[in-house]
Amino acid sequence: MIMSDRGPLTGVRVVELGNFIAAPTAGRLLADFGADVVKVERPGSGDELRRWRLHAGDTSLLFRALGRNKRSVTLDLRSSEGQDVARKLIAKADVVLENFRPGTLERWGLGPEELKQLNPGLVLVRVSGYGQTGPYRDRPGFGGVAEAIGGLRALTGYPDRPPTRVGVSLADSVAGLYAVIGALMGLLRREREGGGGETVDVALYEAVYSLMESLVPDFDAFGVVREPAGSALPGIAPSNTYRCGDGKYIVVSGNGDAIFRRLAHAIGRPDLADDPALADNAGRVANAARLDQVIGDWAQGRSQEAAETTLRAADVPCGPILTAEDITKDPHFEARGMHQRRTVRIDDEDVEVTFPGVVPALGEHPGSVRTLGPELGEHTEDVLAELGFDDETRARLRADGVI
Repeated sequence: MIMSDRGPLTGVRVVELGNFIAAPTAGRLLADFGADVVKVERPGSGDELRRWRLHAGDTSLLFRALGRNKRSVTLDLRSSEGQDVARKLIAKADVVLENFRPGTLERWGLGPEELKQLNPGLVLVRVSGYGQTGPYRDRPGFGGVAEAIGGLRALTGYPDRPPTRVGVSLADSVAGLYAVIGALMGLLRREREGGGGETVDVALYEAVYSLMESLVPDFDAFGVVREPAGSALPGIAPSNTYRCGDGKYIVVSGNGDAIFRRLAHAIGRPDLADDPALADNAGRVANAARLDQVIGDWAQGRSQEAAETTLRAADVPCGPILTAEDITKDPHFEARGMHQRRTVRIDDEDVEVTFPGVVPALGEHPGSVRTLGPELGEHTEDVLAELGFDDETRARLRADGVI
């Protein structure tokens, strides 16, 4: 088995039935900390993620990252024999992760009621666009749509331009985090109370909506309609991105009362620190445009490095906008174990590649990157043998296209 002998989830068995980002993100997090995660993929093609952002070779580095520490089994869940194999696999599992459209597992005879009878202690984690109930449950849902429905896209970009998106699958990743939280709560309750498992229902749009802070309460109570504000954070000032004289940018968060006073002195404007109108956040928000102009003019007069040096000396939170290249060279990432270098076979050549480290960092029983995302079906024979399928049966299943 691919496990860490130190991971806090060692001994936890997970079956991952999901594709794309959300459920595989949850599986990756559980696997990082020692869970034995068996990823079930379609025979022949596998998870479509294997071909997303594919720059060379036949398996993307995106899949290598999200599939790390897992075992890959190919299984046709649409066939009755494939469903039977899945039942044997799930019968020995602690957690099942899935992100099919609602009703799919039920059509395959693998719905919550059937799985509860098969494995009463199972924690079934279901991720979908809109959840397992409600009038939108049957709509197809991807992360980008969830960001729109959940309120995020109404706040992104600039007021005079179309809404923008973050350049990563934010909704899916956040849903994956909630899926892990739900799985761990189900396992914890089972451990404490014994007996039955749990069904966890994670909706992509709700994962996004949960990040929206007071967006709806402010509207409902005061009629406040928030709009896109570019790189600023509405209602908090000064907190923005400023262009320096060398064309690089610096992010400055001077929105704490004491921090703002230090910031004002650092940029040579002690008068701002002494201005009663700017003593608290409400006053600074009322004068946000003026403060951004002052800080922006100051930043324009020096390089990004010089601006950062000055602000750090004054203990003002700030930082550059790092590119991928910057990150690979950053010593703090290195010191914290966030640079995990692994050898990847790409087009018949071994290439050393930097992958993200494990989060969160545990002091006593840390997670680890033991293997990258596996080849399609790499562990099918091993896993089926563990389930008791003999050589003849495995050969027949393979000949029939079930595995």
